[in-house]
Amino acid sequence: MQLDIDNWTLTRFGRAFLSGVALLAWFGSPARSQTPQDARSLPPVTVEAPKHHSAGRGPTKRNADRIRSTSRRSPAPGAAQTGGVVAQSRPSRSGVVPAFAGDQVARGARLGLLGNIDAMKSPFNAASYTDKFIRDQQAATGADSLILDPSVRSSHPTGGVLDSFNIRGFPINEGNNGEFGFEGLYGIAPTYRIFTDYVERIEVLKGPSAALSGVAPNGGVGGVINVVPKRAGEDLTRFTADYGSAARFGGHWDVARRYGEGREWGVRTSGSLRGGDTSIDHQSETTGVGSLALDYQGERFRSWLYLIAQTDRFDAPSRPFLVASGLQVPKAPDARLNVTQPWEWSHINDQSALLRTEYDLNDQLTLFADVGGSRTNVERFFGLPTIVNTSGDTTSTPQFFGLSIERTTYDGGVRARFDTGFIHHAVAIQASIYHDALYRRLTNGSLVTSNIYNPTVAPTQFANEISGRPRLSDSELTGLSIADTLSVLDERILLTLGGRRQGIEANNYLSNVGTLTSSYDKSATTPVVGLVIRPRDNVSLYANYIEGLSRGDVAPQTASNFGEVLPPYIARQYEAGIKVDFGRVATTFSAFEISKASGELAAGRFAATAEQRVRGLEFNVYGELRPDVRVLGGFSLLDGTLTKTAVAANVGNTPIGVPNVQANIGAEWDLPWMRGLTLNGAVIYTGKQFVDTANRQPIADWTRLDLGARYTTAINGRKTVFRANVQNVTGENYWSSVASFGTFFLGAPRTYLLSMTVDM
Repeated sequence: MQLDIDNWTLTRFGRAFLSGVALLAWFGSPARSQTPQDARSLPPVTVEAPKHHSAGRGPTKRNADRIRSTSRRSPAPGAAQTGGVVAQSRPSRSGVVPAFAGDQVARGARLGLLGNIDAMKSPFNAASYTDKFIRDQQAATGADSLILDPSVRSSHPTGGVLDSFNIRGFPINEGNNGEFGFEGLYGIAPTYRIFTDYVERIEVLKGPSAALSGVAPNGGVGGVINVVPKRAGEDLTRFTADYGSAARFGGHWDVARRYGEGREWGVRTSGSLRGGDTSIDHQSETTGVGSLALDYQGERFRSWLYLIAQTDRFDAPSRPFLVASGLQVPKAPDARLNVTQPWEWSHINDQSALLRTEYDLNDQLTLFADVGGSRTNVERFFGLPTIVNTSGDTTSTPQFFGLSIERTTYDGGVRARFDTGFIHHAVAIQASIYHDALYRRLTNGSLVTSNIYNPTVAPTQFANEISGRPRLSDSELTGLSIADTLSVLDERILLTLGGRRQGIEANNYLSNVGTLTSSYDKSATTPVVGLVIRPRDNVSLYANYIEGLSRGDVAPQTASNFGEVLPPYIARQYEAGIKVDFGRVATTFSAFEISKASGELAAGRFAATAEQRVRGLEFNVYGELRPDVRVLGGFSLLDGTLTKTAVAANVGNTPIGVPNVQANIGAEWDLPWMRGLTLNGAVIYTGKQFVDTANRQPIADWTRLDLGARYTTAINGRKTVFRANVQNVTGENYWSSVASFGTFFLGAPRTYLLSMTVDM
């Protein structure tokens, strides 16, 4: 594989990384401290500073691995339980995988149909980021939580209305159907943005996952982002007050209790209210989040109910940009500037519910069934600015967009555990139905002009709302899956075999009218094969072949075969890698190749003649270098290629939005001379990207430095944590990312975050 990485790229990343280390050292240096050497704490309070605790200091990994991960209550598909990852007879009440040393990343993650799998026994590259890591980053959304994953890049701007991503060079959540998993199921999580108030873990399974997770509603194949929701474990009463520049204030609550003689009943509620001006000109945001998790965990029957409601309201939301064909992308403006008009706005409301049940027929057989859904209501009035010349002038036509989204999901199945001779089997069978329906009304305002370097305020326009929302589309995804993980030699060798028969039915309707224009009814079968060989307890060699699936396009009106429905697009991944657990530090190194076909118009006919391929090398590292130093990060080297296209000159070019390098490194240091004080920093680098398939319109590579600190103490016997973070410390102005359809985004300005958390 040929990777285009020049010395200048590596030099810039290295320089930024060393600058971050130097700044951390400067802040931590006693020679530069303005405090006398014997004054090693903040102003006097009644202090009972808790000792640093790492969840990794339990039974050793070696001993845990020697106990079979086949506990009687193995999790059902999508279940957030730990039966497959820890040595215990009952799953933990909170339903989460234990954290690795450093408490930033969990020891395992969900693999869709397979449930939770220990990282060392998984034939895939997956990561699960903990609630503690999310809180310490002061991450408000799913995009904020994944900032240090080198395989993932957010493809929507800070201050925007949507969380979308590129994973391994392919888009995720670009559309109105929502592609976040919730307890392993599509159709439950809020459509556009995940707020971390209700998140216990946020997981990333990297690569296609049709056989394990089903077809993603928008057709994403780069990976699966899954939310493990909070539910009651230990009793908890936690309150947080926070501030974000320029004048955004908020508060968060998180309360958990368990009841009953055996503490079989659990209740957890969390949420927040935040509002005020952001660090972007003219922009303000108001959010409200509320969640409730109820559960019952009896001897053989278990059930969980999750309810979520959230609202997200923007004035002058940040928008992506288009650039005129053939025009070089201008230099990025000051990140605080905003060409969105002060009178443009967005209101999004989400409600979600999920009921999950499990019943153990015996110690080897578990039945499960889930039912849930969500509703999203969108009202917004804004445009999509297009840069029309090198001076940065823009044109935009505001549009009133009224959208309703209804989604439901049902699934059920069985998990069985049994032996055939010396071979142990863990079999899962699942049947599922997902349905969505979209209703939309569009009306246009008048053209607005501005400039990215000197935004102007145009005369106020008002949304021209029209009652009623005609149906825009509906779809139904049905699936029947089976998978068997065979293991021998005390799980030294594990082979996973499985497949999914997927049906895709879809109808499209004329915009603003609601009359049927095209129908779609196709099906496909996607396999999965995964192999893990563990020559030692702390070393895993793994390989997999798995496919992704996206519904095929319908030929547009401009095509001679207008209305023809193309078969589903299949993405194919080959991957191999090695994982090493050094005890306090773990690493993963992998190589992969993903190829995916797509439709295009050629010689007047629309057909699946285009293909994109991404080859890559990934390295991940996390854990504790020593008890007071933690690291998290890695790099991805990507070689994206247009292997097939109707435009011969574009064959061999780099696909839209695929950089050659993504690299992150984050570190934390507990200061030895000031008990309870921790410094943290991160360097984030992304290589050059293109906004066009001809590769004539690049955006430059960029590097961002984040710094922060937190102080953990006890005030009147209550654990209290003060956090301060600065994002984009150096105030870099940069274009951050490119979506698959060629829109690109301005990076975040320097932003200050402060918070105080008290455990009552």
